[in-house]
Amino acid sequence: MASRLNPYLSFRDDARQAMEFYKSVFGGTLKVNTFGEFGSPEGADAEKIMHAQLEAENGFTLMASDTPAGMEHRPGSNISVSLSGDDAEDLRGYWDKLSEGGTVTVPFEKQMWGDEFGCCVDKFGIPWMVNVVQQT
Repeated sequence: MASRLNPYLSFRDDARQAMEFYKSVFGGTLKVNTFGEFGSPEGADAEKIMHAQLEAENGFTLMASDTPAGMEHRPGSNISVSLSGDDAEDLRGYWDKLSEGGTVTVPFEKQMWGDEFGCCVDKFGIPWMVNVVQQT
């Protein structure tokens, strides 16, 4: 496998729900493993997600985990996930699903550079940027 770069998202206790939501947005295959499956079956974190990975058919990959008890969790403080490309229909559909129940910080509309672009924070506190490149 070639090297790749993808977002790894941290949640307090709702990584499973968030990753199932992202699967409903992007489709694909979701694999989820709990802390209990990897050596902590009796602990307070046993049912929390140690690692989740969503592989969408279009090549998108998202990874995530729950933050174990006792560790600091600061959602959305230093990451935004960017989706961009020229498939306007797909990208508008992602925008509609990601912004539903969340907060739109930049409306999804044509911008001064010519592309359609918007920013939102989804219902799990993750900032998203969606850009539809205008073909010339």
